[in-house]
Amino acid sequence: MQTQIARAGEQLDRGIGLPGAMSANILNMVGIGPFLTIPLALAAMGGPQAMLGWIMGAILCLCDGMVWAELGSTLPHSGGPYHYLLQAFGPTRWGRLISFLFLWQALLIGPLSIASGAVGFGEYANFVVPHLRHHDLVLLAMALCLVNTWILYRNIRSIGTLSVVITTAVLGTCAWIVISGIFHFNSAIAFSFPPHAFQPSRAFWFGLGSSTLIAVYDYGGYNNVCMLGGEVRNPRKTIPRAVIYSIILVAVLYLAMNLSILGTVPWQQGQHSRAIVADYMQMLYGRSGGVVVAVLILVASWGSALAILLGFSRVPYTAAVDGQFFKPFARLHPKGRFPSTSLLVMGGLSALACIFSLSDLISVLIVVQTMFQFIAQCMGVVLLRRKTRLSTDIYRMPLYPLPAIVALVGWLYIVLSSKVTHIAIGLAMAAVGAAVYLLEARRKQEWPFYEQHEV
Repeated sequence: MQTQIARAGEQLDRGIGLPGAMSANILNMVGIGPFLTIPLALAAMGGPQAMLGWIMGAILCLCDGMVWAELGSTLPHSGGPYHYLLQAFGPTRWGRLISFLFLWQALLIGPLSIASGAVGFGEYANFVVPHLRHHDLVLLAMALCLVNTWILYRNIRSIGTLSVVITTAVLGTCAWIVISGIFHFNSAIAFSFPPHAFQPSRAFWFGLGSSTLIAVYDYGGYNNVCMLGGEVRNPRKTIPRAVIYSIILVAVLYLAMNLSILGTVPWQQGQHSRAIVADYMQMLYGRSGGVVVAVLILVASWGSALAILLGFSRVPYTAAVDGQFFKPFARLHPKGRFPSTSLLVMGGLSALACIFSLSDLISVLIVVQTMFQFIAQCMGVVLLRRKTRLSTDIYRMPLYPLPAIVALVGWLYIVLSSKVTHIAIGLAMAAVGAAVYLLEARRKQEWPFYEQHEV
């Protein structure tokens, strides 16, 4: 496999239109998450009041989506967050450190996110083929990551077409789940709240934080198109539309789907299920119904892992091309015009991450990503707007800066209500990343050891 270092004159192929951009987002959002995490949310709050978490998650993601939409429209480049943070906090000062820390955490977050879809794939595969042992499921998840790496080792245009086809199948599956729920919905089951379910207490607020974290994971992926900004046609308009439309569509779909399941499967039973959607369809249509929907969810989880790998593989590449990350990540395939080394590294690390449990993958993923990136972006969008000239073709969030403030408060709440161990992992990542940056900066005589001036 021949590769070469990307030169300044080389450009990624802008082959993704609005349908492909929305598909990349929706495939990332409607992956294994909602099909597997309902039991985790129910257990976190101890009942169907976990729906509050899904609602809060939708509001938080819509506000955060406006932040992403404005950033993506202002700086429509592949590896989006790297550019957002670098320019917002200053390309010759703090922006260098903050953007490097984002790239540093991407080497963990990307593989964890991809692996979560692959591990979920194994859970539903176990419903179709019972009695698989734990190590069999781990090997299956690893194999999925490696197969997806092979699939993506080609030109972007063929992947865009594939993503549209898979998205259609995924949305059809969700529609089947919702329609089935409409005809079998039992409000007594759906709203069988335990005593004192809504009583404000330490357990309630921490449970709500945990269920909101899970909901954010389920909704996550609306930003995938921002990772591919350099490969999107008419990006200043396409990126904001893809982000906002995806969030609204998937939020409505999720709430309807979750309510349908809770109206059929008692929450006391559902919180212990490992394949709750398959159990739900089995209750309605028998074993064959459960198997059919499990197979469709396998397609969804595969597509989700594929879309996440596609997006994250562009992040280290674009920074390495700018000379801000490790040089080997800048290699671009001479024929397919895709980041070959970055893709292979992300694919390999995601396979290794499959040894961890789904709950650990999700919790560490959201907490670390929030600490390194989401909070900084909420502040960064304000800083960047002050630096950017007003232009009619750039998306501007409505009610500015309220959406950014709501998103910032929401992210802080999720972090503060998380487990100490997960917060400690984030702090340790930040400390090691900062040390690596400072060593490299001193070697290259860059900020803060050498004062640079913006041009």
